[in-house]
Amino acid sequence: MKIVNTKIPGLKILQSKNFYDSRGFFREVFKQKLIKKRFIFGCLSKSKKNVLRGLHLQSKFLQAKLVTVLKGKIFDVVVDLRKNSKTFGKSFSITLSANNPRSLIVPRGCAHGFLSLDKENIIYYLCDNYRSKKHEVGIHWCDKDLKIKWPIKKPKISAKDKNNLSFALYKNRLLN
Repeated sequence: MKIVNTKIPGLKILQSKNFYDSRGFFREVFKQKLIKKRFIFGCLSKSKKNVLRGLHLQSKFLQAKLVTVLKGKIFDVVVDLRKNSKTFGKSFSITLSANNPRSLIVPRGCAHGFLSLDKENIIYYLCDNYRSKKHEVGIHWCDKDLKIKWPIKKPKISAKDKNNLSFALYKNRLLN
């Protein structure tokens, strides 16, 4: 397993390897000695093609996440929303799939979202803090200020995510 740093501090790609045989494959996803985080909460997400989830974060009780695709393929996006970060407001995107043995470590204070690219997509998250429904925040997925180049223009989005905040409103609330 190899760790690849990105342009956003703390955002890391875990490059693993699939070991194939006649039964399928085996992959190591997480090693505590490499990733000095204590993950305490796991979530599973299943999405159809063109479903977009995000961009989500917790305003309090922040969460770091380890994101792994178990089935399918996703366009994964992270936006740095840490107030004092040099990359505040910058985004990072990567394609993750069951076939490419990569996972993503999303640092606390970053928003996360993804677009499902295959017919059926199963994503597993490990989090280092519990979810607090009261402190859930969403940034609108296609906010022009974020300049994210999504692969499609009209994804399937939940009613809740359609009402996510603009980046400008989020920034105004954060800085005031």
